[in-house]
Amino acid sequence: MSDVRTRNEIRFILNGEDVALSSAAPDETLLDYLRLRKSLRGTKEGCAEGDCGACTVLVGRLSGEQLIYESVNACIRFVGSLDGCHVVTIEHLNGENGRLHPVQQAMVDFHGSQCGFCTPGFVMSLYALWMREPKPADAAIEQALQGNLCRCTGYEAIVRAARAISDYGAAARDPLAVERASMAGRLAALRDGARVEIGSGKQRLLVPADLDDFAAILESEPKATIVAGSTDVGLWVTKFMRDISPAVFIGHLDELKAISEEDGVINIGAGVTYSEAFSMLSKRIPALGPLFARIGGEQVRNMGTIGGNIANGSPIGDTPPPFIALGARLTLRKGATRRTIPLEEFFIAYGKQDRQPGEFVETVHVPVPVKDSHFAAYKITKRRDEDITAALGAFYLSLAPDGTVRSIRIAYGGMAATPKRATAVENALLGKEWSQAAVESALDAYASDFTPLTDMRASAEYRMLAARNLLRRFFAETQGGTAPIQVSRYQAA
Repeated sequence: MSDVRTRNEIRFILNGEDVALSSAAPDETLLDYLRLRKSLRGTKEGCAEGDCGACTVLVGRLSGEQLIYESVNACIRFVGSLDGCHVVTIEHLNGENGRLHPVQQAMVDFHGSQCGFCTPGFVMSLYALWMREPKPADAAIEQALQGNLCRCTGYEAIVRAARAISDYGAAARDPLAVERASMAGRLAALRDGARVEIGSGKQRLLVPADLDDFAAILESEPKATIVAGSTDVGLWVTKFMRDISPAVFIGHLDELKAISEEDGVINIGAGVTYSEAFSMLSKRIPALGPLFARIGGEQVRNMGTIGGNIANGSPIGDTPPPFIALGARLTLRKGATRRTIPLEEFFIAYGKQDRQPGEFVETVHVPVPVKDSHFAAYKITKRRDEDITAALGAFYLSLAPDGTVRSIRIAYGGMAATPKRATAVENALLGKEWSQAAVESALDAYASDFTPLTDMRASAEYRMLAARNLLRRFFAETQGGTAPIQVSRYQAA
């Protein structure tokens, strides 16, 4: 677009310092920038894939007029995504009158640090939680720390420290709280509506001015790598050494962050993160709440996007199976042209999606379950939290007045080369009485729908057994009763 202004530097704030970078590689991570360029080595590299949390920092960004700080993984966050942001590292923490910060002092007093390698990451995750919830419940503490691993098994001491942080100071007097209005003003001043272009030839980094500019860039650069949350693209760089140039960073585009409901359909912009989607989806489709709470750790949920989880076409992505079961649709855009298709038709084969060169996912349209229907989604992993799916089943059932199956949609991840409906199983149940006998008789149909693979996460036999058992579980849960199928330890207590 000829009328779009350009500049050749990324502008952000690091702790209290204004930064203007005119040289940055498309694949330069925030972690490398902090440690190698700025000698801020409190931020550690542990896993380089967003799993361990040793690299946790806070990134503040404007959402409308509101300044929001979130914990993120610096090891898979790229410098190109920081335009207009405030990066806060462990070195920026300080308490009143020269004392330790309340989070740090609590960690000291409750012996929350052992070898110390993971400690800065834990402190930053607890800092983000404390800013949101000065008196957090244990469940909130554990959820905030899902993405932080302690090699010395010091979790109980860390949880005790988390409970006590407000005894050492008030969150309202923290510098990030006191300076929030002035920092928001500084970040707003960085928003000049310009496109950022750094580098030349193939080694280029682009930050679009707005959504239309992004569409124009991608139409002219159809082989460019789109980087939204970078929870996948980050690993392409750190683990697979892939060249992602030229890279187009879109995480700042407000037009892709809208989420609304209209006529019983939730419309989710492709750039909406898991954290941003959680409130509405868990309220309107309650079964999605527990599922979203198990996607990565807090840092990953703060970065990863709904559109990215779909667009990468992974057979073990967590959102496609439940969205397919609900009958979701997908709007794709190329230039000024849009088309909307059923989500299930987007996935063609492993690594192949119905996306034309220069086309991108713009919006996901998810119907809210109708009254008196049944919907559930179940995720199978080796460990409960912060683990990649071995198999994921989603079920959406409506019964006729006589108790027979009027409609049923069943979709799985981890069972085929793409997220896939179990159409043979659906047909075996359709029109039948919704009963244990009907469910058991439909189990043989799984062999017609799926031929799962054996890999490091599960064997083919385990996946098939688990898939069948999830249908049994879904049936059991539709029967009501006072005994829950699953009880959290908080409910048990």
